[in-house]
Amino acid sequence: MSQPLQLEAEVLKLRTKHPFIIARGGQSDYRTVWVRLRDSDGNEGWGEAAPTRFYGETPESVLAALELYAGAMPDDPFDIEESERRWHLLLRDNPSARAALSAALHDLVGKRLGIPVYRLWGLDPAKAPQSTFTIGLDTAERIRAKVLEAAQYPILKIKLGTDRDVEILRTIREATDREIRVDANCGWTVKQAIAMLPVLREFGVTVLEQPLPPNELEGLAAITRRSDIPVIADESCLTAMDIPPLVGKVDGINIKLAKCGSLREALRMIAIARAHGMLVMVGCMIESSLAITAAAHFTPLVDIVDLDGAALLDGDPFVGASIDNGRVTLPTGPGLGVRRR
Repeated sequence: MSQPLQLEAEVLKLRTKHPFIIARGGQSDYRTVWVRLRDSDGNEGWGEAAPTRFYGETPESVLAALELYAGAMPDDPFDIEESERRWHLLLRDNPSARAALSAALHDLVGKRLGIPVYRLWGLDPAKAPQSTFTIGLDTAERIRAKVLEAAQYPILKIKLGTDRDVEILRTIREATDREIRVDANCGWTVKQAIAMLPVLREFGVTVLEQPLPPNELEGLAAITRRSDIPVIADESCLTAMDIPPLVGKVDGINIKLAKCGSLREALRMIAIARAHGMLVMVGCMIESSLAITAAAHFTPLVDIVDLDGAALLDGDPFVGASIDNGRVTLPTGPGLGVRRR
């Protein structure tokens, strides 16, 4: 008789090269949770939880939830759908914990079969769009330095949502002619966002992400109607259930594993968004290459990629997907293809 998978979890301490500042605040030190699922033959699958207080999680809450439900691990790692259904019921308020378990299970299955996860899904990694590199809020001098550090990235994502937004855009544009996308992280009002639209056009911005607080859907619709720049919902779109209310109100959605809770939920979100003619973006938290690589496996299915979380770190504990000149390269090894550094 098969035995349930054994669960282990430990906290990882990460630090960014620069304080990562957005409209809600900033920090340099982050903690994620490394999750391992082990079968009776000693094969391991790995995942990473990147909890944030904004979505109601901490590393402590992730560890507590995983400890409480360690006995709910499947006997058969190939029973992914049922496992994720059970975890959704038991860990409803812990999406990043569920995402880590989902990644670990997919990693284990891929390793058992000897193929990468993207091959399980029949995807061609060469079709992944280029990734952006994020420039957080900072002084003009430091922003210019960050732009130089990101020289290999052809697309920059600029954090806005302050009273210095025009100055920030001008600083960026004076430093580079690369493509610019912006993210206000819920930092504007409808009036401010509409007033910013001609400014964004002036500086050649190509994507506008989450200008308003999460629940202001009618406000998002008002901005989208007036904008010739695609408007993408991030904080307003956590799971597949959030997509139908956004149809016609935004141009696209941003999927993050730490929000949606599993790889299979991410695939469902992509399918639903596509059915409604919406753009699909994949994003990330500040996390290591373990979590980044899990998300990178479905990048061939999306339009916009923002998977620079590990690139912002001063020391990445894992080796996985790499980004060269903005191009995402997935590991060729089985499962997620991630190893310890």
